[in-house]
Amino acid sequence: MKKLPGKTVERLSGYRRNLLGYLAAGNNYIYSHELAALLHITAVQVRRDLMLIGYSSVQKKGYDVKELIDTIGTIIDSEQGQNIAVIGIGNLGRAITSYFKGKRSKLNIVAAFDNDPQKVNRVIAGVRCYPVEKMEHIINEQNITIALLTIPPDFARPVADAAIRAGIKGILNFTTVPLNVPLNVYLEEYDMITSIEKVAYFVKEG
Repeated sequence: MKKLPGKTVERLSGYRRNLLGYLAAGNNYIYSHELAALLHITAVQVRRDLMLIGYSSVQKKGYDVKELIDTIGTIIDSEQGQNIAVIGIGNLGRAITSYFKGKRSKLNIVAAFDNDPQKVNRVIAGVRCYPVEKMEHIINEQNITIALLTIPPDFARPVADAAIRAGIKGILNFTTVPLNVPLNVYLEEYDMITSIEKVAYFVKEG
């Protein structure tokens, strides 16, 4: 299968998240228009996405929810799982770690890094925090490939560069500083202020 567009992967993740809730509520089948309504998109978009991953329903009662969850998992999850580090375990880093830990069996937050002596060598939100200077050793030792960057903006670029040198292949950047990374590193930048301003604009225009 060809590499999927980023927006398609986002929607597949959204499908699975909603389908898990749908299954937990005792529903075993779902029509494309019902799944579309859960994500506020069109049924055409749902069918297009599922065709793209080679999934189609021959059931008159709709898609088999469990089967569809499993199919999406084979597409977007790594078979052996992937390990994640949180770099910067302040308020945001701690909140993300607490929220995400255990949410996905194939994505595991296994380490945190910080330069605050009050935090290093402690278990915070269920994850051991290491000093930043041990980052390269721990990333290699624990086979960590993904980093969540939740540090002050002034440190974003040098710390990201150090993480990449240590072997990180994907970064989710929560800082306000845009990063430049090599082509073999996938970068996702989340700007909370921009997201809030977008919501505020549509409320204002509403």
